[in-house]
Amino acid sequence: MSDVRARMQIDLRHAMRDQDRSRVSVLRTALAALANAEAVDAQAVTVVEGLYAAEAERRELTDVDVRAVLDGVRDELLVAANEIGRLGRAGDAERLREQAAIVESYVG
Repeated sequence: MSDVRARMQIDLRHAMRDQDRSRVSVLRTALAALANAEAVDAQAVTVVEGLYAAEAERRELTDVDVRAVLDGVRDELLVAANEIGRLGRAGDAERLREQAAIVESYVG
């Protein structure tokens, strides 16, 4: 699953070229969630002064981590779809379910 991010980035470029707004949106969201998961705990970083002082090593996500993050994105989309569907906005709910399916396609 280590190539999931690379596939998502390639697919994002294709979606942007094809002007597929829904796919662009969900891929950007998923990629941002992965980037956020790589961030280090700010409390664990030693304060240093000087050139590149703000630089910090990012966490390396395992395949399990990537799956957990993408599962979380998918689950949030499905919860939102259910809530919006309950409010009578079936079209918006279906769009969110389609986005959840896109995320699911990357984790199998």
